[in-house]
Amino acid sequence: MTPDPGPSGRDSTPSASRATVPLAKEPEPGAALTSGERDAGHRSHRPWSARRIPAALVASVILVAAVAALVDVIAVRAGRPAAAWRRHLADELATRSVDDVWVLTGAAVAAAVGVWLIVLALTPGLRHWLPQRSPTDCPRLRAALDRDGAAGLLRDAALRVPGVGAARIRVRRHRIKARADVRFRDPGQVKDDLTAVLDEERDRLALARPPRIVVRVRQRTG
Repeated sequence: MTPDPGPSGRDSTPSASRATVPLAKEPEPGAALTSGERDAGHRSHRPWSARRIPAALVASVILVAAVAALVDVIAVRAGRPAAAWRRHLADELATRSVDDVWVLTGAAVAAAVGVWLIVLALTPGLRHWLPQRSPTDCPRLRAALDRDGAAGLLRDAALRVPGVGAARIRVRRHRIKARADVRFRDPGQVKDDLTAVLDEERDRLALARPPRIVVRVRQRTG
C-alpha cells in the first residue's frame, strides 16, 4: 500500500493516496524552509512516463512493415513474382517527382511523426502529477502527488473556513484556482482567511514547486 501524502487525519481522501513512492518529510505549518530544503525541492522533478502507447504504436507499424517486406523478399528468392503492392510502390517512387502532392504529403506526415517522437523522448509527460520535495537526509527519494488528490485536500481545508458554503479547487502546475461561495460573514474577511488556510495546506503538501494560489469568492444568500 502506498503511503498517504496528506497530513495526518486525511486518510478519507481516496485520490490523495496515489503517490508513487514514500513521501518526503513535510515542514511544520508556518515554518520557513532551510536552504537545503529549498535546494532539495528544486532537484525534484516530475516522474517520466513509460510512453507505452506511442512505443507500442510505432513498434507495431515497424513490425508489420518489416514482416510484409521480409515475406515478399523470401517469396521472390523462392522464385515467385514480387507482390503487387511492392511493384506498385517501386513504380510510384520511380515515376513521381519530388514536388508531387503525394510525395510532399508523405514527407509532411513523416516529419510530423518524427517531431512527435522527439517531443515524447525529451519531455517527461505525466503532467497530472506534482513532484514533492526530497528530504535533505535522503536526496534520492522521489515522490509525486496526483493533482486530484491535492485538490481534494485543499477543498477539505477550504470548507473548514467559517462562512464558506461550497468550494471548487483546480490545481495546475503553476497556479491553484479556488472559488468559494460565502454564506455568511464579510466576503473580504472570508477571502483573507481562505487564502491563509490554503497557503498553509499547500505547504503541508511539500510540493517541490508550490503553485501560486488565486482565490475568488462570491456572496450567496440563497
